[in-house]
Amino acid sequence: LLEAFDPGTVLDVVERRRVTYMFGVPTMYDAMAAHPRWETADLSSLRSVSCGGAPVPARTIERYLARGLAFSQGYGMTEASPGVLFLDREQTSAKAGSAGVPHFFTDTRVVLADGSPAGPGQRGEVLVQGPNVMSGYWGRPEDTAAAFTGDGWLRTGDVARTDAEGYAYIVDRVKDMFVSGGENVYPAEVEDALLSHPAVRECAVVGVPDAIWGEVGHAVVVLEAGRRADGPDILAHLRGRLAKYKIPKTVAFTDDLPRTASGKIIKRAVRQAHPAPSPEATPPTPWKGSTP
Repeated sequence: LLEAFDPGTVLDVVERRRVTYMFGVPTMYDAMAAHPRWETADLSSLRSVSCGGAPVPARTIERYLARGLAFSQGYGMTEASPGVLFLDREQTSAKAGSAGVPHFFTDTRVVLADGSPAGPGQRGEVLVQGPNVMSGYWGRPEDTAAAFTGDGWLRTGDVARTDAEGYAYIVDRVKDMFVSGGENVYPAEVEDALLSHPAVRECAVVGVPDAIWGEVGHAVVVLEAGRRADGPDILAHLRGRLAKYKIPKTVAFTDDLPRTASGKIIKRAVRQAHPAPSPEATPPTPWKGSTP
């Protein structure tokens, strides 16, 4: 165990101690892949690298698969410990991006807003039931009642879709989704597209009020060191990759994003620190990525 995460230190420890298994969140794996030693570090001892805590960008999965690493995901929450979904390492490539199928001790459902079952490819909230699911929040009866459906399924607050074989793909948090012109927009999907831009190191997308569409996307971007890009360039990159209503209307640039101790981006802090400009505001000016 390390006292704190540092990508270079982790690479050194894996190489020196011949680590066989590691677990982290997407931010950690991205930082390791961006480190100068990534290409030369001897990671041959690693049999599996597992990830959780947030949807994993396609870019991250591709970087690890390119190094021959069995990058796999899982899904769980404190209220349903020790886990809900798990992707077997043999399916890492065939089901890249999937959080897997339910553990043997867990039952799951994906439901639409009206409570009806979501079909393959449809997005809905993940519901969980099993002996590992909590009975409730101590001393918080109202919160407990809100956390369960009438027939006893735990509402996870996470959105997923399943494929024809029942493998689940976590899409986003229900609370992070916003509605633009009557269409649901999931920030994680937009962020994944933004990360395919060569100048983008990190990003966060939040929904902000709009007089015409109800809500629109606002992207906050951290650029790679030494790279330059402006708002129009970032948005142009998304055209053809996303439906028009999913493309953010505004872009802001920053040197870093607020995170929890475990590396998750704090969306409410992003909204507070980087409010969207008004329609009359001057478009974002070019920004040069900071040096780490």
